[in-house]
Amino acid sequence: MPTKQVIVETSLSTYPIHVGRSLGGQLIEEIEGLISNGALVAAVTDSNVREAQAAWFEALGEKVAVFTVPAGETSKSVAHFGEVLDFLAAQKLDRGGVVLAVGGGVVGDLAGYAAASYLRGVRFIQVPTTLLAMVDSSVGGKTGINISAGKNLVGAFHQPIAVYSDIDMLKTMPPREFASGMAEVIKHGMLQDLELFELLEASPIGGPDDERLGSVVEWNCKIKAAVVNADEKETAASGGRALLNLGHTFGHAVENVAGYGQYLHGEAIGIGLVAAAILSERLGFISSTDVERIRKVVSGHRLPTKLNSPLPADKLLSAMRLDKKVKAGVIRFVIMKRIGQAETIESADMAMIEAIWRECGAS
Repeated sequence: MPTKQVIVETSLSTYPIHVGRSLGGQLIEEIEGLISNGALVAAVTDSNVREAQAAWFEALGEKVAVFTVPAGETSKSVAHFGEVLDFLAAQKLDRGGVVLAVGGGVVGDLAGYAAASYLRGVRFIQVPTTLLAMVDSSVGGKTGINISAGKNLVGAFHQPIAVYSDIDMLKTMPPREFASGMAEVIKHGMLQDLELFELLEASPIGGPDDERLGSVVEWNCKIKAAVVNADEKETAASGGRALLNLGHTFGHAVENVAGYGQYLHGEAIGIGLVAAAILSERLGFISSTDVERIRKVVSGHRLPTKLNSPLPADKLLSAMRLDKKVKAGVIRFVIMKRIGQAETIESADMAMIEAIWRECGAS
């Protein structure tokens, strides 16, 4: 596929998302250009990506130091954040330096937050290597880490200077990780694009060799970029960037209570999307047929539609109250008025939420 560009425009910056196949050479040219202009460049990745993309890292040469964190959600921690900051300091990065975040959402969030914090902010480039990161976490400038109280409770808005989404990098992904990324694609269709949802409904995207994938990644980036452009820091009184949290109030609770790493992010969101659909139906917006359509699309992309084993409903409810989207003690939910149109609501009857949890396998 020819390389496509999606432009993200925020109040303070404009940058391109490059989507295509075999983008490694183009990215290395940009890095060499930065270095020739005097920038120090340092990369952060994880152990799985370092091994899977060994040839690409070798092509970077010795001019780019690489720091490797353990693969997995547990690397989004205060301890690893400190290690990345120490690494950047050891490389003597100055305010003209550039951080490369080469990996999935964990690396992007961790390295992006380090770039936002080090010297009060240095430039960074997102190089997402998972589908989840390409269609979601690498777009929009949200960075952060987890603490024991919850996911992404510490972080910053810090936009990259560029994003390189190389579809060929997805060929090294395990099928379970690829399926996890499809949860965010399904989410975008559910909240804003019926045509995208119907494409997934007609024929699931099963892997990186699907010829539709490049166009679908570009499509998703455009959806998310449009939302981010309108509400960069999620300050809209209703709707806006908060709509991107469809399924996440439920999904983040699953991750928190089960323990980070038990479910991949997209697996937890798959459950959350079904729960959000049930809530939308209970509130009288969509039909039971719509809920079943959503359940089939989620399961058709090899994602769970309910908990693999029971989790306590009371703990799930408690985790929801700690979610970063809670304002003045009120839980904000994203519901669908119809498939392809979502809105935010201020709280819901918690007895109803508990019943939905039990329908999704909670104890």
